Amino acid sequence: MPAYVRYGSLFIMLANLLVISGCAAPGQTREDQRQHIQQTEREVLNALYDLKPDLRTDVARAPGYAVFSNVNVNLLLASASTGYGVAVSKSGERTYMKMGEVGLGLGLGIKDFRALFVFDSPEVMNRFVERGWSFGGHADAAAKAQDKGVAVGGEVVVDGMRVYQLTESGIALQATLKGTKYWKDSELNFD
Repeated sequence: MPAYVRYGSLFIMLANLLVISGCAAPGQTREDQRQHIQQTEREVLNALYDLKPDLRTDVARAPGYAVFSNVNVNLLLASASTGYGVAVSKSGERTYMKMGEVGLGLGLGIKDFRALFVFDSPEVMNRFVERGWSFGGHADAAAKAQDKGVAVGGEVVVDGMRVYQLTESGIALQATLKGTKYWKDSELNFD
C-alpha cells in the first residue's frame, strides 16, 4: 500500500476521532458546559490582558469578540483539531459555538491552545456567528508545559477580525494549510 494511502487513512481516522470526541465542553449538563466555557473565557481574557494591557480597551470598544478552546493533533502530513467557545456581542448576547479543523502539512505534536477573536464590525461578527467558516495557512512553533516553556503566537489580522492565540500546554512544530469551521452549538444555545 502506498504511503500516501496509509497517511490519508490515518488522517481520516484522526479527524473523525477528534470531531466525535472533542467538540463538546466538559460538563454533565448544558449549564455545566456553559459555565466551563464562561470560566475559560474569563481565564483567556485575563491572561491576554496581563500580556497586552491595551487589549482590554480594544475588546471593550469592539462590537464583539469570541473565545475558543482548542486541542490540535498533528501527525506527520496531517493535522486535526476540535474545540468549543462563545461569541459575545457588545450587548452581552452569547452564542455558544463549536469548531473543527483539518489540515495538510508537515508536523508532529499535540497542542492545547486558546484563541480570542476581536471583531472590527457587527457585520463581521454576524458573519462569523452565522456562517463561521475560516480557511488559511498557519505556521508555528510552541513548547510549553503548564507554566514552563514558551509559546509563540501573536496577533493575526484576518477578514475584519483580529485573532490572538495563547498556548496552554503541549509541544508542536508544524506548518500546515488548514480549513477551520466554526458553527453554533445547537445544544447549548437552546434550553
